[in-house]
Amino acid sequence: MATRGLATTLLSEFQLIMATTFTWAIANLDRETSDGFVFTAHYTVSAADDTYSAGAYGSIGFERPDTLVAFADLTSEIVVGWVKAKLTAEKVTEVENALQGQLDEQRAPTKAAGLPWAAAKE
Repeated sequence: MATRGLATTLLSEFQLIMATTFTWAIANLDRETSDGFVFTAHYTVSAADDTYSAGAYGSIGFERPDTLVAFADLTSEIVVGWVKAKLTAEKVTEVENALQGQLDEQRAPTKAAGLPWAAAKE
């Protein structure tokens, strides 16, 4: 039991060293050609540490605002801000936690597949 506790402690300390970087990006925008109103953003979220990576893709729609930002003036940072605001901080955290879970599973798998009778025979 003490060994398991030590292993868990070491894994926790290792995870602190292996900081995860989350990157939100815009893959594409759907807009009206008449005035440039962006009604849908397609986004990606990637999570990476020094060894492993995971990613997610999503799309989110927007309501027409009272004042439009000219399409030519949009930047990735502006639209990522819109995406995160529309998702809410709770959902952003949920997405990032799910990706962190994928990284954790890659680092220390808890599931496997295979057939015991198909193992190499000596």
